[in-house]
Amino acid sequence: MKEGRKMDLFSYRAEQEKRMNAPLAARMRPATLDELVGQEDVVGPGTLLRRAIEADRLTSVIFYGPPGVGKTTLARLIAGYTRSAFVTLSAVTAGVADLRRIVDDARERLGMYGQKTTLFIDEIHRFNKAQQDALLPHVEDGLIILIGATTENPYFEVNKALLSRSQVFALHPLGPEDLKTIARRAIADKERGLGTMPLEVREEALDHWVRYCEGDARRLLSALELAALTTAPDDRGRIVVTLEVAEASIQRRAVVYDREGDVHYDTISAFIKSVRGSDPDAALLWLAKMLKAGEDPLFIARRLVILASEDIGNADPQGLVVAVSAFQAVQWLGMPEGRIPLAQATTYLATAPKSNASYMALEKALADVGKGLDLTVPRHLRDAHYSGAKAMGHGEEYLYPHDYPGHWVEQSYLPPGIAPRRYYRPSDQGHEQQIARFMAARWKEEQSPGEKREEAGEKITGEGKHQVEGSGTP
Repeated sequence: MKEGRKMDLFSYRAEQEKRMNAPLAARMRPATLDELVGQEDVVGPGTLLRRAIEADRLTSVIFYGPPGVGKTTLARLIAGYTRSAFVTLSAVTAGVADLRRIVDDARERLGMYGQKTTLFIDEIHRFNKAQQDALLPHVEDGLIILIGATTENPYFEVNKALLSRSQVFALHPLGPEDLKTIARRAIADKERGLGTMPLEVREEALDHWVRYCEGDARRLLSALELAALTTAPDDRGRIVVTLEVAEASIQRRAVVYDREGDVHYDTISAFIKSVRGSDPDAALLWLAKMLKAGEDPLFIARRLVILASEDIGNADPQGLVVAVSAFQAVQWLGMPEGRIPLAQATTYLATAPKSNASYMALEKALADVGKGLDLTVPRHLRDAHYSGAKAMGHGEEYLYPHDYPGHWVEQSYLPPGIAPRRYYRPSDQGHEQQIARFMAARWKEEQSPGEKREEAGEKITGEGKHQVEGSGTP
């Protein structure tokens, strides 16, 4: 009996030592929901999740977000509110055998004590399909309440059946004021934080950490702790953390990036939208982020080629030439030199006049083809060169445009019985101004009086109905 009490004392002291020696970020984890900073839209007072936690009525949930935003902290807080047994598991080290053991314990616990089991799985996206399938039936029948945490998009990484039985809550990077609140709390806290130290942190030092942490509270607290523990006291005995100290404590900013994850798609989206929006400076910043993170430069170049046709088109036909040349240059040069033509193409395309007229014209034509129109090639447009073609009348009555003034002659190029279409409407941007004038002259010559209504802002659809331009797909 005494031996048992002695072991309890030793265990208690060991736990206390572990807690005192834990990193600042671990010591400063909130103990209650009221201490949680940020994520008010997810777990703030009155939210669905907050009410479910406080009433101990939580169903299976998955917390999704970047590192250091509070996913694990929130799971630990739930453990303090629930009357169910709370079990933690790391998907990095656990296997199917571990899951089976937890399920057996949960079944025994429910049968003997009527107590449910809440299972927290960190990095749940690392579970393979077999592991997730092994968990599914026990989540489905309510034996286990699942809390998963992941930095990867669960809609891609988590079993669809498991996902359908869980609520997904997206946690966002913490804002600057949230991060400052967390830092100041750690500086002042005498029990868990650095409050017993004669510490003075300059505001510019705090601002530097906030800028470099990208919403990651763990990274900020790690930098704060390193600065406090490695800075010698001044003549007054104060540990003063200046901007220079802050810069030294977090020397290289972590570029949060995953070439197969959400950040990859979100960053290339921001890059393309910046080029489309004619902001070369923002585009260069996103380009720099991707290159610094090791993104495939040919992937970036391919997207620029697409943009050159989709968003610039004939407003500046040279844009496609520049984009394709940049792609080829990156292929030939490799990196790091390939970044130079990428920068040239990015700034050229960002400052070029914009038009998606040719791309949207094709989309409209594809829509018409999809309606099942009869697209039989008329006889005068058929190939007359192969054997027997002329005998079948192919090419008869075809008018060769170069035989006529202006290299143009009025004739129909549409399938028989198809009403006139006008898919391509050049914009008033760049070179398309000239194209628009050319087409306006040709269209005016070849259209009948009834078709001139289209000039007034109407287009004739395949069914003969009229639709005011701009009321449909842009």
